[in-house]
Amino acid sequence: MTTTPAPTRTPLSLFVLGRESDPRSERGVECPGELPPASDPTLVERARRAKAQLGERVFVLGHHYQRDEVIQFADVTGDSFKLAREAAARPEAEFIVFCGVHFMAESADILTSTDQKVVLPDLAAGCSMADMARLAQVEDCWDVLADAGVADVTVPVTYMNSSADIKAFCGREGGVVCTSSNAKKVMEWAFARGEKVLFLPDQHLGRNTAVLQLGIALEECVLYDPHQVGGGLTADELRAAKVILWKGHCSVHGRFSPEAVHDVRARIPGVQVIVHPECQHEVVLLADQVGSTEFIIKAVESAPPGTKWAIGTELNLVQRLAKAHPEQEIAFLEKHVCYCSTMNRIDLPHLVWALENLVAGQLVNQVTVDADTEHHAKLALQRMLDLPGETTKD
Repeated sequence: MTTTPAPTRTPLSLFVLGRESDPRSERGVECPGELPPASDPTLVERARRAKAQLGERVFVLGHHYQRDEVIQFADVTGDSFKLAREAAARPEAEFIVFCGVHFMAESADILTSTDQKVVLPDLAAGCSMADMARLAQVEDCWDVLADAGVADVTVPVTYMNSSADIKAFCGREGGVVCTSSNAKKVMEWAFARGEKVLFLPDQHLGRNTAVLQLGIALEECVLYDPHQVGGGLTADELRAAKVILWKGHCSVHGRFSPEAVHDVRARIPGVQVIVHPECQHEVVLLADQVGSTEFIIKAVESAPPGTKWAIGTELNLVQRLAKAHPEQEIAFLEKHVCYCSTMNRIDLPHLVWALENLVAGQLVNQVTVDADTEHHAKLALQRMLDLPGETTKD
């Protein structure tokens, strides 16, 4: 009787922090290896003390992609829109400390009262995807659509992962905001009001929703590149299209490749591949399940012991799920590990600095949205909230 040796697993390769990078990642958004621990061993105690001193005056929000050292101090964890709504539901909190990125803090400022102050521990914590759609570029795009004679029949839809002024643009032009979990419902709303959709700023979520959930032909989705004259599209192409996708993407989710899916299936027999809809269309087609961050969490939590998962989303969350569910086999979809480097700018030293300044009566790193932008961004958000079921669903 011969015994077949168990297959050996290729360990995840970690890039050495500050010395290596992945050529597939966005320029300036490197793929670090193991995150360094906080250098000051007293930081945890300082954070606890400052938070206790502030009491109900402070409400700390932690996005799922944050480091564990930060998440431990979050009063609520979740996706960006869920967190912004949680902040709005805490009117007694004078300070909202948002451990996320800039567009999330903007959304919290839009949805909370004027008496509440939103703080982002590190103002450099941006989002490369949100930065791929600037207001001037989107206004130029709208002019291109007008010149092609299609602006009047186009409804702009922006993903929650966009700046406040892009949300406001959609509000002014009869458009709407969507999340990764309700993109199908929102796009159906848009098509009930126009012949075409301009989807900002993530091309992959727009394409995956249009093709896989609405049944729109792939060739009816065109890609508008803001760095090319006329978006790189002819007037005839714009007239023929049903969905005009903005050339933007998530620097983490956009990295997952079809090769990674094939590789993990070969390495882990019986594995279920679950990915975020911000992944490339080719990756989504190969996955077993596709859904928002909350969808991924719930799928893992409800799965029976012994289930094998390869998860295509940000590494901090994947590692947290693996620790929380040792009864399951959970792997990162890619061989090369990549954190969301902009999200990881919010670390424990920045959080402590922000909290201790609030204790001392000093408001730091406040994120504010001007009144006009807030008004029109709220219009776009409210159109989403007015959809059936959206008052209680993230």
